Amino acid sequence: MNIVNMMWAGGTPYMSIHKVHRQVLSHAGADARISNWLLLGSGLCCGLGSTREWHMPPRALKGRHLWRLLRPWLRMRLRKALDEAQAEVVLLDGVGVARLVLPLLQQVPRVRAKVLFHGKTRLSASDVHLLRMFSAERLSIAAVSQTLAAALENDLGRPVQTLRMALDPRAFAEPLLSREVARQVLDLPAASGLLLGAVGRLVESKGFEMLVEAFAKASARQPGLQLAIIGEGPLRAALQARIDALGLAGRVHLSGHRDDLQQLYRAFDWLMVPSRSEGLGLVVQEAVMADVPVVCSDLQVFREQLQDTGCYLPIADEDAWAEAIEQCTTRDAPATAARQRRALAPEQAWQAFCNDSHNLLRG
Repeated sequence: MNIVNMMWAGGTPYMSIHKVHRQVLSHAGADARISNWLLLGSGLCCGLGSTREWHMPPRALKGRHLWRLLRPWLRMRLRKALDEAQAEVVLLDGVGVARLVLPLLQQVPRVRAKVLFHGKTRLSASDVHLLRMFSAERLSIAAVSQTLAAALENDLGRPVQTLRMALDPRAFAEPLLSREVARQVLDLPAASGLLLGAVGRLVESKGFEMLVEAFAKASARQPGLQLAIIGEGPLRAALQARIDALGLAGRVHLSGHRDDLQQLYRAFDWLMVPSRSEGLGLVVQEAVMADVPVVCSDLQVFREQLQDTGCYLPIADEDAWAEAIEQCTTRDAPATAARQRRALAPEQAWQAFCNDSHNLLRG
């Protein structure tokens, strides 16, 4: 089976999407030949098979103003390449890629499409019409959480498969570094007070600005606290400026992007996830599988994973987060991590993900 995995772009901002697609494609079967196409280019972070970077103009991809006149030409190029690749299945990264690719597939009946949604998406009337045009035999739609799948089903009026991302617990645990070594790798204090961690792109939706403010309030009463944020993004300069202004230099660490992130979770005593919105929030799973307890925003996608064991806080509520940060110094972290692991049930989740991925690609 020839599969073309078509994603919007490459580079570290899209690493989580690449990771999900790679995991899905790993269950395509031994006979699968996989090609990854990055419409904007910038490099594949992780994947299986060959890679092609198209370097298409972003405005033409989005179809705005006069740039929409280029879309027929882009589709013609893609159709020719699909013919050359003898594609049988295309895995499409969300509605942005689907808008470009699905119209051309109307003329290529041999190709089946699978659209995978990673986060909350505002669908236009034309999007809904496009996604309804294809029969269930030719188009499958999946989402990375039950919460997202239910919302899409409501918008589309057609079935959406839940494909909740999961990781192989054994493969994940094997390269994990110890607390001491992970802190050395991150160049963090080895023997200080409690070290809180946060992981993600430095963008508004992750809530790190609020987390820094809440940490400042808590650390005024708990001076031994430390916070490390792993990730890169456009808000780095603003975050660093605020850290300096609050007198937190040396206590709040912006550790940048790390390719070896999955090995480093045990550096943290607790993981803080203050997201304003998430499609799934894979960092929650990764922390729990590393035996690190999680404090997170009260989002349904987190409740879906941690059920009644999560430490859920109101979104963007500095005072509530400051209080929770202080409480981390007295809570039983190992017991909380154990309860959260039982709720996550990573072994069962992994088996379900394997089966669902196979069914999506082969169905």
